This record gives sequence, C-alpha cells and structure tokens, in this order.
Amino acid sequence: MATYPGAWYALWVMVMIFGVLTWFLRNFTERVEATRLSAFLGVMSMLTLLSWTLLEF
Repeated sequence: MATYPGAWYALWVMVMIFGVLTWFLRNFTERVEATRLSAFLGVMSMLTLLSWTLLEF
C-alpha cells in the first residue's frame, strides 16, 4: 500500500471543503460570484490532486 505525503491529503480536504461550500452557496444563498469562485477552486484542487496522483503514484 502506498503512503502519500501530507500535502496530498490536504488537497483531498480542500476538494471536500470546496465541494460542500459550493453546494451550500448554490442552494442556500444568492451569492453567484462566491459560488463560482468556490467551484473554480474545487476544480483546480481536484485537477491538481488527479495529476499529482497519476504522475507520481
């Protein structure tokens, strides 16, 4: 079983946080720009995590 560095797990946490934040902002507020920012940061976090995983592990 592979062991991953701490920053790899931090990216997972960021993906989770931005996912929940985007869902909350979309369904319970009218803050469109904040929703877009949260979604963008979540996608960037996930793409970074995916590329890091595919290239290193």
